[in-house]
Amino acid sequence: MMSTVSDNLLSVQYLHRCQQDSVLIQANTISEVRNAIRSFRADGKTIALVPTMGALHDGHISLVDIARQHADVVVTSIFVNPLQFGPNEDLAKYPRSIEADIARLNESGSDIVFTPDVEEMYGRSPNTVFVESPDNDSIFEGAVRPGHFTGVLTVVAKLFHIVQPDFAVFGQKDLQQLGLIRRMVEELNFPIQIIGAPIIREVDGLAMSSRNRYLNSTDRTRATLLYKTLTTIKHLFASGVLDSNHLINSGLEMLAADANIKVDYLQIVDPISFTPQSHATNGMGVILAARVGATRLLDNIIL
Repeated sequence: MMSTVSDNLLSVQYLHRCQQDSVLIQANTISEVRNAIRSFRADGKTIALVPTMGALHDGHISLVDIARQHADVVVTSIFVNPLQFGPNEDLAKYPRSIEADIARLNESGSDIVFTPDVEEMYGRSPNTVFVESPDNDSIFEGAVRPGHFTGVLTVVAKLFHIVQPDFAVFGQKDLQQLGLIRRMVEELNFPIQIIGAPIIREVDGLAMSSRNRYLNSTDRTRATLLYKTLTTIKHLFASGVLDSNHLINSGLEMLAADANIKVDYLQIVDPISFTPQSHATNGMGVILAARVGATRLLDNIIL
């Protein structure tokens, strides 16, 4: 079962009952989620945060499972962050399924779901303070989506301050984002351990994504070429091909076979600094972003 609680109901006695009965606590405000966490902290519990934008699928639930392995209490946030969407992007169309998401979190064993609205997260006045990474704003996702990473880092920093978790779990599918959050935590001295979670894929290899629902049946089949391209590059690397240009050109040739796939970038990079690598080595990331029909998809693989 699930309960929506207000500040005056979030007493220690209520939360103790919640722990015993495995009730999912829904907190809509910062004060509610802080009160809930404070009571768990009083019992000596460790906290893990799983930030999401909702429209949950098995990939998200895998993050909750990993969080559960590291901490006593799992807080999952659901917030479609307008700050990370550009003016021509799909903020209004981004899938929202809050009731179904909460039901899935209840089944998965999340303890708290934090569901703020935009005013709760950002207030009524325009924001004047942001967290930025100028280097990342000019490469790959940052170049394609100006301002995107400022929005990501700002909202993640706010969530870290609100929840103050011991652990935070992010999926590897957004590899540049994962590397950037690791750097933010290190450089801004957040006392949080960042856990990168493996990509969860469909049976045919397509990386799970909330945007997959935008694909029609024809484009859904086309989209499998992204993972096939990445695995081909990985096999070439394993066979001894180390020149990045050779590996990338082989991948681009595969993708060019379908005129309905438009590549934004395909590159071999260091997974933390995201600098392109001319010589492929173990641990490097192969990153790919492409439009399949009208839907833009990300994927990557680690050599």
